[in-house]
Amino acid sequence: MMRRRVDGAAASDSTEGKSGKDKAVKVRARSSWRVWIKWTFLVLCVLYAAPRVIPRLFPAFVQHMVYSHAILWFVDLSRPADLALNHTINMYLSSEEGITLGVWHTVPEHKWKEAQGKDLEWYEKSLGDGSPVFIYLHANMHNRAAPHRIGVANLLSSLGYHAVVMDYRGFGDSTGEPTENGLITDSLYLYHWVKVRSKDSLVIIWGHSIGTLVATNTAVKLQEQGNPADGVMIEGAFTDAINEKYGPPFTWFYLKFPWYFFSAPPKESKRAESNADNLKKMRTPLLILHSEDDQVVPFTMAQELYSTAKSAPNLKEQVKLISFDGSLGYRHNGLYRDPALPGILREFVKSLTDH
Repeated sequence: MMRRRVDGAAASDSTEGKSGKDKAVKVRARSSWRVWIKWTFLVLCVLYAAPRVIPRLFPAFVQHMVYSHAILWFVDLSRPADLALNHTINMYLSSEEGITLGVWHTVPEHKWKEAQGKDLEWYEKSLGDGSPVFIYLHANMHNRAAPHRIGVANLLSSLGYHAVVMDYRGFGDSTGEPTENGLITDSLYLYHWVKVRSKDSLVIIWGHSIGTLVATNTAVKLQEQGNPADGVMIEGAFTDAINEKYGPPFTWFYLKFPWYFFSAPPKESKRAESNADNLKKMRTPLLILHSEDDQVVPFTMAQELYSTAKSAPNLKEQVKLISFDGSLGYRHNGLYRDPALPGILREFVKSLTDH
């Protein structure tokens, strides 16, 4: 009997030991969950606050990180010759108080030797030499040194045209932050700057992707001012359908940038018109370029915009759509490589002189 009591006591002690260990494990588990929840909450708070605090404390750092992008960090935008653009000048223009825009002007290739060592005054005067001038409005990533933008400038130059490529506010080494009305203000300013110096030369606006929205809004405003552009080209343009996924026209553009991710896009008193709405009003000759394998903007959008422009009473025969077969692999940024593009551009320019 005595042995049973001892065994029973031992068993009881063992049970109590296990129970104590189980309780300790549960306490540690609860403590771990509390720590995890606290740290998660802290991280979320930091992520929420950082986009609002960092831009105010380190605006130059944010501008460089967000808009210049890592692949282009080591490019000096003030030295286009470093990128083999040796008949190009870099300049800075002020579209409004507090906004400085970085701009490249590439002269026609036949002026290559003459351009060596020339200053800004010479480049400005060259805009009035009778050669067509293209103002190129780029898309929403990187800056004017992106390879496909350099490709466009070289293509235009090889055809005997001037290429003026601007970084909107907040892009590259341009100051300020991008807003839809701000980008259009920059474009209008650059157009007027070029027009004053180009005399009777053709001035054509070429917009790519988000730049198409800037281009069509600029064209309509110039038309309303009684000073229409000679021609407009839109490449990789999107319709109102983009709103179904991203909201108003420029909202999807803001979401591309990290510090906007946790905050709503800036509110503006008046939003920009969509490409479709602008094409209903435009009287400017229009050329639409689109690759059938565009992975960013479906080709069907180009077809819709073409139909809209053709049905507008002001455009009718002044609009043309050129598609590029998907097997060529140009996607969203590669149309400048197409061997047929030089002929397409020459034909478009000729149609403007005959118009």
